[in-house]
Amino acid sequence: MQYQQFGKTGLFVSRLCLGTGTFGKARLGTGISQAEADRMVGQALDAGINLFDTSDVYGGGEAEVMLGKALGKRRREAVVATKAHARTGQGPNDVGQSRVHLMQALERSLKELGTDCIDLYQMHQPDPYTRFEESLRTLDDAIRQGKVRYIGCSNLMAWQVMQASKVAALNGFEEFASIQAYYSVAGRDIEREIAPLAVDQKLALLIYSPLAGALLTGAIRRDKAADPGTRRSIVQFPPVEMDRAYAVIDVLEKAAARHGATVPRVALAWLLHRPFVTSVIIGARTAPQLQENILAAGLELTAEDLKEIDAASRLPVEYPSWSRDLSAPREPLTGRVVNRL
Repeated sequence: MQYQQFGKTGLFVSRLCLGTGTFGKARLGTGISQAEADRMVGQALDAGINLFDTSDVYGGGEAEVMLGKALGKRRREAVVATKAHARTGQGPNDVGQSRVHLMQALERSLKELGTDCIDLYQMHQPDPYTRFEESLRTLDDAIRQGKVRYIGCSNLMAWQVMQASKVAALNGFEEFASIQAYYSVAGRDIEREIAPLAVDQKLALLIYSPLAGALLTGAIRRDKAADPGTRRSIVQFPPVEMDRAYAVIDVLEKAAARHGATVPRVALAWLLHRPFVTSVIIGARTAPQLQENILAAGLELTAEDLKEIDAASRLPVEYPSWSRDLSAPREPLTGRVVNRL
């Protein structure tokens, strides 16, 4: 297993992270039991994975408890990340990023995880009703109290991350160390603004749904739809442009055949080759599935693989990118854009 520095911090995390979306009462499909979670967490730790991601609402609220129990005496080997925002009750303040909800959610997560400190506490969603001043002051207090080590965000737009950064800098609050975002070879939207922002601000970038919600498992192709009852047959999440996705799957199958690998292993390996990706969150319902995902860490794709995958999956150029390209200096004979750096 390889490790990477976590943004600007001195922390190092594994390039693969075990997600707990399948623990307990899974939103889609069948969740795994505590015994299965124990085996899976142990398997991940033994493989060198030290980052574990959960949320206070995963598994109907059971995932944090299950992760805490599964880690047990090996808690010190793990970097535990959880999130707060989603509704946890019927009251008007049982949701969002207010000081009231964040303080209550944090205390509950500490108890559920069976730990006295959460390594990475993340805003799960933006809250249009709460100013960043309020949320960041609350999170800063949690760090000063020793209940949280680092803070991060998830699903924020690039301008919102920069707004939060400005608020933190002006008030002397702790800044975000990371962004968690959806990214896959079938959905490269973050390359427009979020990934460049992460590079510029030296933020760790954690990737969720790396197989595009089971689309890139190898079981779905142009001539074969998702099996009834499977995740992708229940809900089209994350949404993707299917024509481009099928083209991507075709190329992934060819690369997999060249390496004697599988489509999901190649899809995960492609993400690990992206220079701005810190860690990829993988999930599984069985030990063999988890092992297959772990093997992606050792798959070296060739320049030919990367070129073919990029050609099939790259985003169409949008404004202002095409305007920038039009005005970029070019070589007089070839017309190629000159790299001014």
